Amino acid sequence: MWIFLAICSAIGLGFYDIFKKLSVKDNDVLMVLLLNTVFSALFMSPLLIYQICSGQSMVLGSLHNHLLILCKSIIVLGSWMFGYFAIKHLPLTVQGPINASRPVMVLLGAVLIFGEVLNWMQWCGLILGFVSLFLSSRIGRKAGTGSGTPKWVWMSICGATLAAVSALFDKFLSTRFSPIDVQGWYAVYQCAIMTIVIMILRRFRKEDTTKFIWRWTIPFIALFLTCADLAYFKAVSESQALIAVVSMIRRGSVLVSFLYGAIILGEKQNLRAKLIDLAILLLGLILLVVGSAYIK
Repeated sequence: MWIFLAICSAIGLGFYDIFKKLSVKDNDVLMVLLLNTVFSALFMSPLLIYQICSGQSMVLGSLHNHLLILCKSIIVLGSWMFGYFAIKHLPLTVQGPINASRPVMVLLGAVLIFGEVLNWMQWCGLILGFVSLFLSSRIGRKAGTGSGTPKWVWMSICGATLAAVSALFDKFLSTRFSPIDVQGWYAVYQCAIMTIVIMILRRFRKEDTTKFIWRWTIPFIALFLTCADLAYFKAVSESQALIAVVSMIRRGSVLVSFLYGAIILGEKQNLRAKLIDLAILLLGLILLVVGSAYIK
């Protein structure tokens, strides 16, 4: 069941990336991000209220538990801020493979932090994942993402790294709280934090920054993200679920966003190199999944 939930989450994340790309194009990234947190909190509020009223919430009334969820909110929000700015300036066919590298980072973190031992197939997948990251950086430079250091590519990598940190933290949180507790409370905290950030930045930002334009694609960012996260937290909460495998399957979302970018948006520049990069990454993910699930 947890594998099926992970696949559903991957599909949801693919559409989330598409609507995110459509929403931030020539738009105020921070305002789009703020509205995403607002809609996410609204979508989760009925479930969270039911959880509280039924006495099932394990977070309510505990300062320590609230601080744990707040910490996750800050990590995820940092990942989003890097990711939103990156996706505004990068083609989906570049952004997608970088995002798909997260399970490699999750597995690396599991080795360094939790002391997990890799078999030969997992090591091969890990190496291929880092090769893909290197190729994504090279493709980003050729695509004209900036002279010298491709800053938007590195922003995307920073966002993916923080997302991997969040996934590792989820492994710990899932043993203490229910999926609704985690997703509901961190959505509320994200909304509050982002509101404060926007208020501070509005005080110091220049007037010539990109103006905000309302688009009906914006609520769909939160809708698909909420559905994807609900499936994800439910998957990792199951006792037999492997966080590294779930994270790998979720990165299959790159297939949805990559195909949309290449076919619908016509992102044909360096397409052959991007396909090679994607093929290397997918091969790495397959080796990681097989090595994690079947080889002891």
